[in-house]
Amino acid sequence: MQRIHFRRCGLTLVEILVVVVLVGILVSLLIPATQAARESARRAACASNIRQVATAVSIHENALGCFPSSFKTPGSATFASGNVDGWSGQVMLLPFLEHQVTQDRIDLNATFDENFAPIVNVTEGSRPISAVRVPVYLCPSEPRDEVRMEGSNPKHYPLNYGFNLGEWLVYNPATGQGGNGACYPNSRLHAKDFVDGLGNTLLLAEVRAWQPYYRNAGLATDPGRPVSPAAVCSLGGTEFKPESGHTEWVDGRAHQTGFTTVFAPNTKVWCNTGGIDFDVDWTNQQEGRSATIPTYAVVTARSHHPGLINVAMMDGAVKPVADEVERATWRAMSTRQGND
Repeated sequence: MQRIHFRRCGLTLVEILVVVVLVGILVSLLIPATQAARESARRAACASNIRQVATAVSIHENALGCFPSSFKTPGSATFASGNVDGWSGQVMLLPFLEHQVTQDRIDLNATFDENFAPIVNVTEGSRPISAVRVPVYLCPSEPRDEVRMEGSNPKHYPLNYGFNLGEWLVYNPATGQGGNGACYPNSRLHAKDFVDGLGNTLLLAEVRAWQPYYRNAGLATDPGRPVSPAAVCSLGGTEFKPESGHTEWVDGRAHQTGFTTVFAPNTKVWCNTGGIDFDVDWTNQQEGRSATIPTYAVVTARSHHPGLINVAMMDGAVKPVADEVERATWRAMSTRQGND
């Protein structure tokens, strides 16, 4: 009898395991490349957003004869009252960012708390102006692109682009002296005020939403700019907010819509509160909460992009700045009249 031979058509267990291992290796190589490509796309979209905001600032200056201030007191209110809320420069830019409809719903003679009456928004439902999402103010890399709640009610929406408020001093209500950055409370700066040149002075930089910060230490005299991040913790503060910095796009205060250049971008400022380490910001006194105490601030520019932040200069140019930038260079970029 003849033997009948059958040809093997399948794969052995060893061959299957080899294929699985090879596929796993290929996937492990592909995932980081895909993530890098996605981050590159998000960073480019972020740069596009900040360019639009910078362009709106230029249009504001052309249309109204001055650059926007960081904090606009409502109506006839003054810092002399010692208790006033101010609208942010981001609010002033709404008409130049195709958000005139939102701007039309804001009563600039009242505070943003007095504008709390809900409005109807087709995508977000009924919520106050302060809780409306303005897409151009948000970086695509922001992991918490979400409304900030107050109890069960939506109250505020965060942002990722802050105005340059200078090196340290933001505003002195007793003298009206503002900081040396791109703007300050109730400022009306013109191109001629930027002696260092528009192309050499920072306008905007990325900031992280949901930022922890100390506020209202209430120091009457200048404590001196901190020389190291560790020195910030000893400055104190009557209030600690664990995650509300840069979550109020309508609020003109430094810790909500601005930044200072005490430290280079993405510098970690670790302070321990309640046994937990937080990477913090610090504000000596909230603008508008005192008629005499100056606002000094350590509000660091931060991003979710590895190793850099996107910035815009006063002339509208947008570029990345590495975390390793020299501190002295970073500070010089923030001053408008430093002759540097």
